[in-house]
Amino acid sequence: MLEILRQPWPWYVSGAVIALVMILLLFFGKSFGFSSNFRTICAACGAGKHVPLFDFNWKTQIWNLLFLVGVVLGGVISSTVLASDQAVQISQATIQDLQALGFAPPQGLQPDELFGLETIFHLKNIWIMLGGGFLIGFGTRYAGGCTSGHAISGLSDLQWPSLVAVIGFFVGGLIMSHLLFPLIF
Repeated sequence: MLEILRQPWPWYVSGAVIALVMILLLFFGKSFGFSSNFRTICAACGAGKHVPLFDFNWKTQIWNLLFLVGVVLGGVISSTVLASDQAVQISQATIQDLQALGFAPPQGLQPDELFGLETIFHLKNIWIMLGGGFLIGFGTRYAGGCTSGHAISGLSDLQWPSLVAVIGFFVGGLIMSHLLFPLIF
C-alpha cells in the first residue's frame, strides 16, 4: 500500500478530490479559504478585544482549523512516511530555465541554492522572506481572500470578484517569474 501512495498520482485524482470537497462545502453552506485561519486563530487568542477585525464568533470556523491541522499532519506524514529518495520529476525545459538563473537541478523538492539550510539564513533571503510574507498577508487581506479561497471556492460559486482576483494572481505570478525573479537572483 505504501508503494502505491509513494508513486506520483495523475493530476485528475487531485482534481476529483477537490471537486468532491467543493461539492460537500457547497452542500453544507461553507466557503473554503485557507488564509481565514489566521483571522480565526487571532480571534481565538483574544485579539478581538483590541482589533475589530478579529471580533467574531471564531467557533463557527473550527471545521476550517481542523482542515489546517489535517494539512499540516498530511505534510508531516508525506515528508516522513511517504518520502521518496528520488528528486522531483521536472521537464528538461524547466531544468534549463533553472540553470539559466544559476540554480542546479533540484535533488529534492526544490533548489538547494534557494531553500537549502545553508542559504536560508543569508540576510538577502531573510529580507526576501519577510517582504514576501508581508506582501502575501497584505494582498490576501486586500483581495478578500487567498488563492485557494478565490480560485477554488470563489470560482465554484461563480463569483465575479474571485475571477478578477484569480486573473490578478496569474498576472502577478507571471510578472514575478519572468521579470522580478531574474532581477532578484
